[in-house]
Amino acid sequence: MQINKTDVIWNYVATFFKIASSAILLPLILRFLPSQEVGVWTIFSSISALVFLLDFGFHSSFVRNVTYVFSGIQSLEKEGLNTRNNFSETINYRLLKGILEAMKWFYTRVAIVLLFLLLTLGSIYINYILEGYSGNKTKIIIAWVLFCIINTYNLYTLYYDALLEGKGLIRVSKKITIVANLFYLLIACCLVLTGFGLISIVLSQLFSIIIIRSLSHRFFFTPVLKYELNKVTDSSHFEILKIISPNAYKYGITSLGGFMIQKSSIFVGSLFIPLILIGSFGITKQLLDVLVAIANITLATYIPKITKLRVDNNFEKIKEIYIKGILISNVVYILGALFLIFFGELILVLLDSKTKLVPPYVLIGMVISSLIGLNAGISGTVISTRNEIPFMKPSIYSGIATVLLLIILLRFTDLGLFGLAIAPGLIDLCYQGWKWPYEVIKELKITILDIKLVMLEFLINKK
Repeated sequence: MQINKTDVIWNYVATFFKIASSAILLPLILRFLPSQEVGVWTIFSSISALVFLLDFGFHSSFVRNVTYVFSGIQSLEKEGLNTRNNFSETINYRLLKGILEAMKWFYTRVAIVLLFLLLTLGSIYINYILEGYSGNKTKIIIAWVLFCIINTYNLYTLYYDALLEGKGLIRVSKKITIVANLFYLLIACCLVLTGFGLISIVLSQLFSIIIIRSLSHRFFFTPVLKYELNKVTDSSHFEILKIISPNAYKYGITSLGGFMIQKSSIFVGSLFIPLILIGSFGITKQLLDVLVAIANITLATYIPKITKLRVDNNFEKIKEIYIKGILISNVVYILGALFLIFFGELILVLLDSKTKLVPPYVLIGMVISSLIGLNAGISGTVISTRNEIPFMKPSIYSGIATVLLLIILLRFTDLGLFGLAIAPGLIDLCYQGWKWPYEVIKELKITILDIKLVMLEFLINKK
C-alpha cells in the first residue's frame, strides 16, 4: 500500500476544499444571511455531524477490514490481528465481495431509520427553534426538507468512502473531493447572491454528494476488480457483520461520546441562549473545527498505512509516523488558532459581517478545549488500528458528563458562552485528554530521543 507525502499534500488540498468550503463561502453567508439564519445554519451543521452517529462506528470498522483484505488477510477477526497462517500475497475477492454486500445491507437500513428520525424528531426540534424566528420560515422549512433528503442519501452511500480509504486510494479520493467541492462553491455562491439564503447551501451540498459518489464508483470498481468479483460468490454478509459488529458498536458508542463532548454545546446552548449568540458561537466553532481537521490531515492520511504496518508488525515505522503526525498537528493548530485570536474579528469587520466571533476570552477557552480533544482523538485513532476499542466506556461517560456540566453551567451560573467553551475541555482533562496519548506512547515505547530523531529527520527533509 503506497501512501506517501504526495497523498498528504492532496489530503491538505482536499480537506481545505471539503472542510473549509464553508469558510470560503463564509464571507457571502455572513454578508447576505441575517444573524438568525446563520444561527439556523450552524444548527444544521451540528445535525449533519449527529447524522453520522447512526453509522455507529461501522464506517471505521469497514475501512479497517477492507484494508486488511487488500493487505492479504484471508479471514477477519472480531478483535486483534491474526497474521499467522492467515496471510497471502493474493486478495481474497470472496471475502471482499462479502464485505461489500454487508456494507450495502447495513447502510440501506440505517438510511431508512435516519429519514424517519429527521422527519419526526428532527422536525419537532426545528419547529421549536423557529418559535422566535423573525425571518421567512417557509424558506427554512424548504431547506430542512432538502437537508433531510441529502443526509439520507449521503449516509446510504457512505460505504464508497470506506472502499476508497480501505484500498489506499487516498490521492484519488481527495481529487474527487476537490472536484465536488469546487462545484459546491460555484453553485452555492451563485444561489446565495440571487437571494436563496439557506436553501442555496443545502442544494449545493446535494450536487456535491452526487458527484462524489458517482466518481467514487467509477474509480474503485475498475474492470479488473469487477471481473474478479463477478467470478466469486460472496461470503455470508451476516457472518461478516457478526465479526465486525463488536468493535463497530464500541467505536459507535465512542463516537457518540465524542459528539456529546465536542458538538453538544450547540444543541444544549440553543435551549438557553438566544439564536444570535448561538450563531456567533457556531461560526467560531466551525472555524476551529476547520483548524482541527487541517491539523489532523497528516496522521489521518497515513491511517490505512498504519493499519497495514500492524499487519506487518512494523512498530518502528508506526512510531515514526505517529510522532511526526502529532507534532505537525499541534504546530498547525496552534498557529491557526493564534491567527484566529488576533485577526479573526478584524477579518469579519472587513467583510461587513452581520455575525461576529465570540469574545476573546470565550475564543481562548474554545481553542484550549479543541486542542485537548485534537490530541486525544489522534491517539485514539492510532489505537483503533490494532482492531481494539478500549475507549468505549470512558468516551460515553465523558460525553454524559459534558452534557450535564453544560446544563449546570447554563442553568445555574451566568457564564453563558464561556460555559459552552470550557465544559468539553474540563471533562476531557479528567481522563481522556491525557489517557490515550499516554497509551500510545507506552505501546510504541516513545522516548524523548525518538522525538528528537524524528524532528531532526523532518528538518533535514528526509523521506
